[in-house]
Amino acid sequence: MSQFSHLDADNNPGMVDVGHKDITKRTATARTFMFLGKDVMAQLEGEEINMPKGPVFQTAIIAGTMAVKRTWDLIPLCHPLALTGINFKIEAVDEEHIQIDCTVKLKGKTGVEMEALTGCSVAALTVYDMCKALSQKMVIKDTRLVEKKGGKSDFKLGE
Repeated sequence: MSQFSHLDADNNPGMVDVGHKDITKRTATARTFMFLGKDVMAQLEGEEINMPKGPVFQTAIIAGTMAVKRTWDLIPLCHPLALTGINFKIEAVDEEHIQIDCTVKLKGKTGVEMEALTGCSVAALTVYDMCKALSQKMVIKDTRLVEKKGGKSDFKLGE
């Protein structure tokens, strides 16, 4: 791309005009890896960590969902969107790490990559907040887009 889409000819920022685009089905999935360490992961019972503040992963999913719906309010040039679906999956990947996936869907004129990335980020921050009494050694390691469908092009990490 020779020019950023959020800059006009005079290099002034602005929200991209999507009025001319067709409404299409669009999805995006983002993923965050998080190091919790053995002390925190030792609290894992089944598929959940229960802390005095409540169930960690369930609370993270609720916080991530709320963040997805407010992405337009957090990221200055994002459009407010009528989302059709938000799904999370949080799972242990080994004895010290978890993976958080967030998939966002809509039928609209713009993509939902930023919404999926924001959802993963806030879910990870919520896990950190709820588990920090056990360890401050947790690390939110990697947040990235892993798949996007719809719009001008599709994307899948590794392809």
